[in-house]
Amino acid sequence: MKKIVMTGGGTAGHVIPNIALFDSLKKDYKIYYIGSKTGIEKDLVEKLGIPYYGISSGKLRRYIDIKNFTDTFRVLKGFASAFRILKKIKPDVVFSKGGFVIVPVVLAAGLLNIPIILHESDITPGLANKISLPFAKAVCTSFPETENHIKNKRTHLTGSPIRAALFKGDADKGLSICGFDPQKPILLVMGGSQGAAKLNSALRESLGVLNKSYNIVHLCGKNNVDLDLKDRTGYVQFEYLDEELPHILALADIIVSRAGANSIFEFLALRKPHLLIPIPRTKSRGDQILNAESFKNQGFSKVLQEEELTSSSLVMEIIDLYSQKEKYIEAMENSQLKDSVSEIVRIIKRYS
Repeated sequence: MKKIVMTGGGTAGHVIPNIALFDSLKKDYKIYYIGSKTGIEKDLVEKLGIPYYGISSGKLRRYIDIKNFTDTFRVLKGFASAFRILKKIKPDVVFSKGGFVIVPVVLAAGLLNIPIILHESDITPGLANKISLPFAKAVCTSFPETENHIKNKRTHLTGSPIRAALFKGDADKGLSICGFDPQKPILLVMGGSQGAAKLNSALRESLGVLNKSYNIVHLCGKNNVDLDLKDRTGYVQFEYLDEELPHILALADIIVSRAGANSIFEFLALRKPHLLIPIPRTKSRGDQILNAESFKNQGFSKVLQEEELTSSSLVMEIIDLYSQKEKYIEAMENSQLKDSVSEIVRIIKRYS
């Protein structure tokens, strides 16, 4: 049996797509995972029984900061660890999903002449993937526009891998988890694993209006649960959901979310009408804005920029989304969505 090392982490978006590939890869590969010592990926991967190696990693910044100096040493330490781990495992291929932790792993794999395959979820490559590109044999992409931003590389339009478990959600189980009255439609609000402060605030300010028409599930991010609202009827909060998420997605009639590529491809696959509120350029490189624009142009998504987000604008957009939900469902039904997992596994086999 061949061996594959997978890497990626820092946020759920950099590890969940890797997990989506596990079941298909297990048939032909022994899987190992290299991630950060304390990132969200550690818990998510270890509980699935995959051998996990934690290494040091430093944040890569595009701006001047004293931490760039200290984090350089963390990256070097991570590189040394990754080199030792890869030399011991001797994998046939490394598959990298993104996040700061991938840089030392990719550099070590490149030095050891191990084939590297990258996956870029967003339209434009992030800084970690930009650094990693020269070492890659191939790049899997979620959006066709990405090919214009990657020069002299073999790109493969695969889409974003979707976990099989998401298609097995049970709405009745979701209802039981939340304890809702089934007479109202369900609004799911997702701020990502790190949360979204302005979205969380706007939603909570709107509860008096929204709860009249909707039961609300709020994924508010780590340490963002509002204890003053924990007993409110028709509103339930979670920092993060893993095994329960398929049931909550099955339950949801409409969704409000950030515009991370993995999430929006999940909504597309599940045909869930959604309002996207991308992270603004003041807080990011603008990748979510491009993701949202692409899906909006294809008729899949309604979009509200964070600069325009208030409690009143949020209420209006949610009401409008629900009134037009069948239009968005029809557009998603007509999409040319690929079987991303099969496509990516095929490419991994080709280069390993």
